[in-house]
Amino acid sequence: MLTQPFADAIAAAEQIITEAPHIRTEQDLVEGYDYLAGSIRAALQMAWAYERDFPFFVQSTGPYTKMGLDNPDTLYFHAYLRPDAEYLVTGTRGTTRDLSFQVLNGNYSPVDVPDSETAFDDRALGVAADGTYQLRLGPGEARPGYVHLAPDSAMLVVREVFSDWSTEKPGTLRIQRVDTIGDAPPPLTKDLLTKRYGIAGKMLLSRLKTFLAFPEWFYLNLPVNTMTEPRSTPGGLTTQFSSAGHYELADDQAMIITVPKSDAPYQGFQLGSMWYLSLDYINHQTSLTADQARVDPDGMIRLVVSERDPGLANWIERTGHARGYLQFRWQRLSRDLKPEDGPAVEIVTVDELPTRLPYYEQARVTPEEWKARIAARQVAVAERMLG
Repeated sequence: MLTQPFADAIAAAEQIITEAPHIRTEQDLVEGYDYLAGSIRAALQMAWAYERDFPFFVQSTGPYTKMGLDNPDTLYFHAYLRPDAEYLVTGTRGTTRDLSFQVLNGNYSPVDVPDSETAFDDRALGVAADGTYQLRLGPGEARPGYVHLAPDSAMLVVREVFSDWSTEKPGTLRIQRVDTIGDAPPPLTKDLLTKRYGIAGKMLLSRLKTFLAFPEWFYLNLPVNTMTEPRSTPGGLTTQFSSAGHYELADDQAMIITVPKSDAPYQGFQLGSMWYLSLDYINHQTSLTADQARVDPDGMIRLVVSERDPGLANWIERTGHARGYLQFRWQRLSRDLKPEDGPAVEIVTVDELPTRLPYYEQARVTPEEWKARIAARQVAVAERMLG
């Protein structure tokens, strides 16, 4: 059977899921099977997008094909490259808070992170007054508007980042290989399809193994219920800093995370499951940006992570996850962040919140106001997915 290698990979992938060391509850396992379904969809999409002569951008991750602690505020796209070919990227700049480009030298693996050949944001593009821009990539020497591709360059990744989901709009994006513009790709063959099913199977297994190992590198060696100082994000995103941690909370406990509202154009926080995935950010408030969050009069954002509803605007819902990951990102920075720019963490009981939050009464929301917040998230994500 032509699809047998992929079928074998699915069986091996299910074993990876069921044997994951963090599984403790039925919810953990059910979410693992859902993660497997999204990973199968993504592997097929990525294998069929492995087209370097007639390239196109595909969405790397999203609400239903999650991986790698995906940022709820980001649209991720990628296209594959040949390092000896020249490519033209054209687009229009939307109103999102950040638009960044990164050339990688390969795929993630269970033992390594791909090196970043170059990374920059749209400030380097020279966006025209009408919002249009273009960028060339190829083996030639780097110059304004032209990115040099190193001999092992393999992929162009584009991230478009929202801060105010309700008002910001995405742009457009296109890539073409210069010497094939106007031509057509050769017809499909059985050999090509056989190869793609095999690639999809390898991608599926690599994806699952990598992102189960990834937290060991950057999270689980940290003390529980703490967060790091802001630090430059690993992987070459030169204008991004992050703060990471992992939590374990009882149902009557709450984590108060206090952080200054930054002067960075984008500042966002999210929870992640032990599968290293964002939680449901459409139907629950499991993430907040600085624009979405309530900022107290002293300039601080106070987030409350808990299972029980504290009736507060900045409640971050655990959605039944007693353990998970904590992540801040600051993007499009013009300066390095200092320890005082980062978060402070305190563990209290939910009943103690009125006495531990200095602006508790002002931060309260009614059930109707909370429902309106969730409704706004649902609308914004649906519109964002439709472009």
